Amino acid sequence: MIGSSLAIRLVQYGASVKIADNRMPPYGANDFNIREIREKVEVFNVDIRDRQGMTPLVQQSEIIFNLAGQVSHNDSMNNPMLDTEINYIGHLNVMEIVKKENRDIRMIHAGSRLQYGPIHQLPVPESHPQEPLTPYSLNKSAAENMYLFYHRIHGIPVVLFRIANPYGPRGQMRHLKYCIVNWFLRQAMEGGEITVFGEGNQIRDYIYIDDLVCALALAGISNQVVGQILNVGSGKGTRFIDMVDIILKTTGSGCCTKVPWPDDYINVETGNFVADISRIQSLLDWKPRVSLEEGIRRTHEYYRLHFKHYVE
Repeated sequence: MIGSSLAIRLVQYGASVKIADNRMPPYGANDFNIREIREKVEVFNVDIRDRQGMTPLVQQSEIIFNLAGQVSHNDSMNNPMLDTEINYIGHLNVMEIVKKENRDIRMIHAGSRLQYGPIHQLPVPESHPQEPLTPYSLNKSAAENMYLFYHRIHGIPVVLFRIANPYGPRGQMRHLKYCIVNWFLRQAMEGGEITVFGEGNQIRDYIYIDDLVCALALAGISNQVVGQILNVGSGKGTRFIDMVDIILKTTGSGCCTKVPWPDDYINVETGNFVADISRIQSLLDWKPRVSLEEGIRRTHEYYRLHFKHYVE
């Protein structure tokens, strides 16, 4: 979702775009996402752990948005070695290539709000302590520090994002490993049952994909954010159950049921989260524009038209 949406936006801006994806199940690419720009971009089937495959891409680029990763925190608990290979070693591999081949390239890193772990204050500033609860969030935090190391020691320009909960068109909806809003939309559209843990009072910060890619694109050209860590979210908190209610009202179908928290979820629950976005608003002159209600409406309309391409 993020990569394809960003590629579309960059093509619209007139950029020459290369897409690198290892098509790893269940996180790999959906070719339908880039159908409208397929003839305007180059697509490479390459893994960030593959030095030979990544080297020419680094040599030929001015900006890399490194969005690659294993993105399920539950999967990271089951296979921490794989998570580390991708979310840390893979990114280290790319930065070693950058150091050798192209130190002027700008590197944009996609971190996660999960790096913070248990939340002690709201909204959450970038200075909040990081206490990762999963290998996923631990490796995201380690990778962020690794990027900063290459910036400080080798002068490589980097921008580091900590992303809240993104959702919107082109997001996967085949499973609940990530893109939870999209997954719930599918369940509602199929007239199914949306399962909520506990009472659903946990608060999250949901950011619509168009707002997110706007921030990413701006970070690629602004010198104000080089070397900076930036929260990116809506800056507004929504109770989980209220997000579900918006989905049910928007689709006009489906239902909700509440169940006790499973152990494997409650053990990694970070508590309420709302991003403090004052830094990114100041440095990039950016602000989120799409409300959760409007974003879910747009997302529902997209999947209403293209549902089969995301569930089959």
